Amino acid sequence: MIEIHGLTKYYGHVEALRDVSFSVARGEVVGFLGPNAAGKTTTLRILTGYLPATSGAVTVAGFDVFEDSLEVRKRIGYLPETVPLYPDMTVRSYLGYCAGLRGVARGQRDARIADAVEKARLGEVRDAIIGRLSKGFRQRVGLAQALVHDPVVLVLDEPTIGLDPRQIIETRSLIKDLGRDHTIILSTHILPEVSMTCSRVVIIHRGRIVAQDSAEGLAARLVNSSRVLLRLLRPAGGAPPAGDAAAIISSLPDVTGVRRQADESSFIVESARDADIREQLARTAVERDWGLVELRPVELSLEDVFLHLTMEEEGVTH
Repeated sequence: MIEIHGLTKYYGHVEALRDVSFSVARGEVVGFLGPNAAGKTTTLRILTGYLPATSGAVTVAGFDVFEDSLEVRKRIGYLPETVPLYPDMTVRSYLGYCAGLRGVARGQRDARIADAVEKARLGEVRDAIIGRLSKGFRQRVGLAQALVHDPVVLVLDEPTIGLDPRQIIETRSLIKDLGRDHTIILSTHILPEVSMTCSRVVIIHRGRIVAQDSAEGLAARLVNSSRVLLRLLRPAGGAPPAGDAAAIISSLPDVTGVRRQADESSFIVESARDADIREQLARTAVERDWGLVELRPVELSLEDVFLHLTMEEEGVTH
């Protein structure tokens, strides 16, 4: 559905994007992840026809963004980071205005507005003045304008920025629902956003793609060891358990590293990737009467993956 090949963009002598290539299949929800100023918004502006590229090729539904810009725009719904709203208009009149700009036939506009209102969950405020709405509802209105012409592709740039926790949860749920009927590329630097809404991740850093896969796939490729959380009983009164526990655990066969956690009663224990050390740890805890509370594998999180890739690119070791 979306194909990007060798995309490069210069602002004067400043290189914003370098040889960016990735694709999004029909029906996918893909997270476009990167730190601030990584090149996410520049890529999306080129994809949606708002900005020319220095070089490279971009197609949407088979249409070239540079040669067939109008055809591409018909098929894309774009929610930019700053939502384009008119605060003095009602939600319904604003969506009607957007439908007209999008070329929706006059006889179809009421049906398209009703569909966008339903999908964006705006029924209770459809006749409200936009300027009087909460930040969360204004964000939904912005999403509704991206939906009003029934596009096959949705491009969402930082869709939850500035929202409170409840509004963030509601917006994530809405995006997941929209993923059933639309191909979505979601740009964000908020890691839980991607974990909770996306089937695949594309990570950009300093204008270059540094990784793309599912979150689980990225973790599997980066991990060269297994990790286990060992939590021991902390007696009433607060004294940490077994002061020599870390040294004893380190001496066990197959253990390659031990890190005591902030609560001082938990340890992250690393071993060779193909070794399962849980039985050894359980036996040791029981024999030494440490009071075993928890023992479970620890997966590499998307945050771990993101930090590993971006810090590695900057030459930071950790």
